[in-house]
Amino acid sequence: MAQEFQSRMGEMQEKLADLEFTGGAGGGRVEVTLNGKGEARKISIDPSLIEGSEVEMLEDLVLAAFNDAKGKQEQAVREKMSELTGGLPLPPGMRLPF
Repeated sequence: MAQEFQSRMGEMQEKLADLEFTGGAGGGRVEVTLNGKGEARKISIDPSLIEGSEVEMLEDLVLAAFNDAKGKQEQAVREKMSELTGGLPLPPGMRLPF
C-alpha cells in the first residue's frame, strides 16, 4: 500500500508541476504566474504603472500578486493531497516533498 501511495504521490507532483496559477493585484495591472511547485514563471506589469509611478507602490503590487498566486497554488495542492489521502489530513508538520 505504501508503494501505491508513493506512486500516486509522484503522479500528483508531476500533474501539479504542469499547472499554472495566476494571481493579480492593482485591478489586474500586475500579474504573477506560478507553477504547481510554487515557482514563479511569469510576471506581467502594465506599462502605465511604470510611467511616473512610485517604485514602492509597484513593489507592493508585485508582492500582492505573488501572494495571490501562491494562495491559489497552495489551495490546489491541499485539494489534490486530500484526494490522494481520501480526505484524511496529513500529520502535523508533514508537507509535500517539493
